[in-house]
Amino acid sequence: MKDMFYENSKAAKPTMTKLESSEHYEATRSAALFDAASGLAIVRVTIGVMFVWVFFENLGKGLYTPGGYAGLINYYITASHSPGIWKAIMGLVASHAAIAAPLQAITESSLGILLVVGLLTRPAAFVGFLFLGSLWISELGTSWVWELLVSVLACLGLAVGRAGRRWGADAWLAQRWPWSLWW
Repeated sequence: MKDMFYENSKAAKPTMTKLESSEHYEATRSAALFDAASGLAIVRVTIGVMFVWVFFENLGKGLYTPGGYAGLINYYITASHSPGIWKAIMGLVASHAAIAAPLQAITESSLGILLVVGLLTRPAAFVGFLFLGSLWISELGTSWVWELLVSVLACLGLAVGRAGRRWGADAWLAQRWPWSLWW
């Protein structure tokens, strides 16, 4: 008895026409782009929710009051392994906590809302990259090194990847002004 699989493997394999090949390529390419854009959108919304969550968490802890904010910054000055020049900058910020604390609250809540909505995603993600990077340097040695570093790099990826063009207001803006680098 002959092996049925052997006989089938000897049969001529159908070939694709150029049109079928082109359609297959476009469908595969579109699926890959959809997956990447959707993946970036999920990361964008996650980082945005993280910013909003941290805002409310810090608000509940009283860290946006001058005393609470200065106390946290002074803790980082004494406990962190950040460079001396950075500690000097943190000392300046702590001495002006009445201004810096509300600015940080506005920054965290604004970045969170912009990222969740997908509005001005590239600049918001880039500011988030710088903001979280500064927090990472400030906390150096006081927490797990990857705790903020993953979010820092995710924000950089969002800025580069135009993450607001899927499930965000930037998608509408990009249709209207496709040449703009803001979305």
